[in-house]
Amino acid sequence: MRCWSSTIESSHWELEDHQRQNLIIMMPALLILLGSAVILQADLLPDKTFALLPPVNFTIKVAGLAQVLLRWEPNPDQEQTNVMLGYHVKINGPQEDAFETKNTESKHVSVLHHGFSASVQTIPWTDHTLLASSWVSAELKAPPGSPGTSIVNLTCTTNTVASDWTRLRPYQVSLHCTWCAGKDAPEDTQYFLYYRYGSQTEECQEYTQDTLKRNHACWFPRAIIDSKGRDWLAVHVNGSSKHAAIKPFDQLFALQAIDQVNSPVNVTAKIEGTRLSIQWEKPVSAFQAHCFDYEVKIYNTRKGYFQTENMTTSEFNSTIRDISKYSIQVRAAVKSACRDGGLWSKWSQPIYVGNDEPRPWTEWFLVVLMATICILFILSLTCRRCHVWTKLFPPVPAPKSNIKDFIVTSNYEKTGSGETEIEVLSFVEEPGLEVLEDFVF
Repeated sequence: MRCWSSTIESSHWELEDHQRQNLIIMMPALLILLGSAVILQADLLPDKTFALLPPVNFTIKVAGLAQVLLRWEPNPDQEQTNVMLGYHVKINGPQEDAFETKNTESKHVSVLHHGFSASVQTIPWTDHTLLASSWVSAELKAPPGSPGTSIVNLTCTTNTVASDWTRLRPYQVSLHCTWCAGKDAPEDTQYFLYYRYGSQTEECQEYTQDTLKRNHACWFPRAIIDSKGRDWLAVHVNGSSKHAAIKPFDQLFALQAIDQVNSPVNVTAKIEGTRLSIQWEKPVSAFQAHCFDYEVKIYNTRKGYFQTENMTTSEFNSTIRDISKYSIQVRAAVKSACRDGGLWSKWSQPIYVGNDEPRPWTEWFLVVLMATICILFILSLTCRRCHVWTKLFPPVPAPKSNIKDFIVTSNYEKTGSGETEIEVLSFVEEPGLEVLEDFVF
């Protein structure tokens, strides 16, 4: 038993010694792994002293009418790290703006006749604890030209018309622009207009001239413009003269602000009894019927007052109180749900419904007669109920019944000549009777 016990203890100690040796051998390996993890984590964390450098080769070039291309390159001396970089672009003029991008180029729409300037800097795209780089700037000089020679008061409008030009585009858009010559422009100045929508650019071919034979209006019967689009319409007008350099002019237009919506079509109205019903169809437009709001104007020609109603459908029903002649007009506007708010169309041509001719005299006579009868009947009932007749016309008292006989005495007198005979009648009142005057016949 002692030998067996000694053997077990010896085995136990040998096992513990073996485990210690394995632990001693594995310890350096564990320390190496731990050190590698710490080093890797340190590499993944950004260096707080890491500095961002500004971009290089920043340029601004004209890419189209009222459009520039901004382009730059990353700084080649920038340390290569795992930090994702981006760029902050700031437009300095003519109108301030700012945006961020991960690209190294960007197009921007802006008027250019006053020049253009912008700045760009490098920024951390994700880790905002790092500081952005310094700014680098570039500038596009204003085009040459004498002051006061560029056009003024440029206005443009678009309009949609139906077209059978192609089934893919059943509607076409026309563009009409007008302007005035610069106050210091020489009399021989001639102006020329161009427009750009998207990537398409066109020069005007149909001009209208003023008394000095200078172009002052332009008409594009079929412009390359999407009436439902949301891009800016860029218009550019330059000029030429033998006596001065004409300064060009740019202007940007939002389509919804210049689109002249057509009036509703096929407006009809009818009166049935006291019910007025008005119906119409949507304007000629690329927008669907549900994209329109309407206003209905009803004018009572006899009473001379207007009634205006806002509608979202293409019909209106109302009850009228009197028979008259009505003038009906309708106008439309595109809803903000389909496009940014824009202009109302012109009123449709007035249509007339009803009748304001005077009634025949026989009808008026019957009306007056019936009214008179009703009034007399009401007065009669009122007087009978309140005994008004008795108060207004009291009864006449009858003669007194106690008058008795009168004593009549006749006296005859003769004149000396015997030709005249006078009869005297005397009325003698009995006791209790009034004395009556004597009458001589």
